[in-house]
Amino acid sequence: MNPLPSRLLSKMDRLRSLLAELGSAAVALSGGVDSSVLLHVARECLGDRVVAVTARSEVMPRSDLEQSARLAAKLSVAHWVLESGEMALEEFVNNGPDRCYVCKRARYASLLDLLKPRGIPHLLDGSNADDESDYRPGARAVRELGIRTPLHEVGLTKEEIRLMARHLGLDCWDKPASACLASRIPYGSRITPEKLEQVEKAEEFLGSLKIARQLRVRHHGDLARIEVDESSLAPMMEESVRRRIVEHMAGLGFTYITLDLRGYRMGSLNVAIGRRNGFG
Repeated sequence: MNPLPSRLLSKMDRLRSLLAELGSAAVALSGGVDSSVLLHVARECLGDRVVAVTARSEVMPRSDLEQSARLAAKLSVAHWVLESGEMALEEFVNNGPDRCYVCKRARYASLLDLLKPRGIPHLLDGSNADDESDYRPGARAVRELGIRTPLHEVGLTKEEIRLMARHLGLDCWDKPASACLASRIPYGSRITPEKLEQVEKAEEFLGSLKIARQLRVRHHGDLARIEVDESSLAPMMEESVRRRIVEHMAGLGFTYITLDLRGYRMGSLNVAIGRRNGFG
């Protein structure tokens, strides 16, 4: 394995120093590469004074919860799973542009309530330095609640975090970027358990085809808009594959099944916000 760049090694040293100074902490573990790296390094620095906390919710893919549990067990870290109640919040299910803020504010406030009586002073979030480039209203909730973001604080980028994950021997080092299932539903369209289940089952099926590295199914009512990385567009259109996709998606309740020719774009539904504000 190639040695890590000196710039990254320097950031890793700063990250370890930052974590060691905290004394004890809880890591909000989502199953993604960012929070997984954060938990791994926190375990190195804090030992049994770190715990992992994960929210169980209809908006999170079940596979992410399973991956979180496996990592916590592998690292011998206590793993607390909290039932998350954002689906009971009208502000959330109404699905305005601040949906992410409403969800994260409620979820992290609940986690803090869980940690306080247990004497754990810090909740750590896996945001990284690249997250500033996308529309992320949830970041405001993180700041307001005083949640620490160690990866961001030391300037670690997504690419650097993947290098760290590989160096640390984490299986998720090349896991595609993930996001909550609600991000597949356009702003203004009410979030329902039925829609979330459609999206999750659709993406599970498409993932099982082993064609696309990165994929999303955007839910536009009776229309499913499939986004995959550009190199996977042609294989997705092969007749045998296309027929299987159409049959499965129709079985989930979609009348129209489309493949977005622009391919996967992170936060593609956020373009509506730009247009609404005159930026698109």
